[in-house]
Amino acid sequence: MLQPKQQKHRKEFRGKMKGLATANNQISYGEYGIKALECGWVNAREIEAARRAIAGYTKRKGKVWIKIFPSKPYTQKPNNSKMLGGKGDVEGYVAVVKPGTILFEIAGLPEDVSKEALRLASNKLSLATKFIAKSTI
Repeated sequence: MLQPKQQKHRKEFRGKMKGLATANNQISYGEYGIKALECGWVNAREIEAARRAIAGYTKRKGKVWIKIFPSKPYTQKPNNSKMLGGKGDVEGYVAVVKPGTILFEIAGLPEDVSKEALRLASNKLSLATKFIAKSTI
């Protein structure tokens, strides 16, 4: 799974997710992509599941770009623990996504194959997404 090699701080606050994406909001490498329609956290496990869905459907033809990276740690207290003793241990990593962010890009395949592969990938994500083509932008 994806996670950062090193961090400045082990634990972070939750932060805010208001506004639209100003960076990473246009297709830059591929021909087709999926765009987030709402804000949220995308787990590293979801990104890996979506990547595997794309690779399985396309039989590893074409080229895929993952445009988000899970760099934010999230913590969780163990079960049956009392509400004291500080913040919990790092459970995993998430990517913070704002509306308009391009999540995945794909190139080198026909539109119908790309559309179906990205549809399968979007089913693995916890956000509402939309298929977009570079020619429509």
